[in-house]
Amino acid sequence: MDWQALSNEVSNWLFLTLVAGIPLYRAIRKVKVYETFVEGAKEGFQIAVKIIPYLVAILVAIGMFRASGAIDQLSALLAPVLAWIGMPPETLPLAIIRPLSGSGANGIMAELINEHGGNSFIARVAATMAGSTETTFYVLAVYFGSVNIRKTRHAVPAGLVADAVGILAAVWVCRIIFGAS
Repeated sequence: MDWQALSNEVSNWLFLTLVAGIPLYRAIRKVKVYETFVEGAKEGFQIAVKIIPYLVAILVAIGMFRASGAIDQLSALLAPVLAWIGMPPETLPLAIIRPLSGSGANGIMAELINEHGGNSFIARVAATMAGSTETTFYVLAVYFGSVNIRKTRHAVPAGLVADAVGILAAVWVCRIIFGAS
């Protein structure tokens, strides 16, 4: 049996153990599993209803930003800086959208992979960048907004610095591991 098959087999059994084991363990501990699940689902639905306006606002802003062509203009303007740090200019739209929206960033990453190929340096940087950064404004808007926190204090600067470090690290690590193509 090769490593891939063994890994798949272990993953399947581990997943089954967790899915069946957690409710079984809670039932043994005399917890009403189904009722607890339903209560959690009700709370989750109420939270989802509270965050819908924030989601709509972020998605509209992203759509306007992409449709206006501002991303392309910014890419052209920043091309010399991007070349200096070794970042492919094609990945700039991903770096800009990622702090705003995970689904928007996934769409841009899919476009990059389709256009340049899955094993291209650009696709590898994009995938690493997406995994190394967070949807900062989305998280702040949704989670802070759902509990009515208006003063984010240091959360925005800390999140953006973390995103910048994640972007730079993604570029540099990909350059070290894969080399620029």
